[in-house]
Amino acid sequence: MDFFKDIFDKYKARFASAEQLSPLVLAYVGDAVLELYIRTVMVGRGGGKVGQLHKKSIDYVKAKAQAEIVRSLTDILTEEETDIVRRGRNVKPSSLPRNADIMEYRHATGFETLIGYLYLSEKYERLAEILELSVKAVEHHPGI
Repeated sequence: MDFFKDIFDKYKARFASAEQLSPLVLAYVGDAVLELYIRTVMVGRGGGKVGQLHKKSIDYVKAKAQAEIVRSLTDILTEEETDIVRRGRNVKPSSLPRNADIMEYRHATGFETLIGYLYLSEKYERLAEILELSVKAVEHHPGI
């Protein structure tokens, strides 16, 4: 992770700790981290055409899937992680989602907030564990 470490060394001083960032900022970063992780998994599983890769990855990053993921992780989250998810979930969205109901969207935002928090806190081992479990959760509930 030298690439990401270099980014942190250059920019980390420009923001306070991850705990002090707004849930929406954490979700913004978490969305990107999750997307990159899922795209890497899809390419690593055999690649294919970009359209096919995109179609497969949507199953993992859509709000409905993220809401299911966060529910499946409830029992293994620490108290701190549960609080981060709650903070993200309780943020009032500025716009309504097109392809998800509002509660799915709010749970998905909580999940993305957790991913962003773990990433910006440099808790990479835990982040990897949560991301791996999230892929398994989607695969355990196909069609969500």
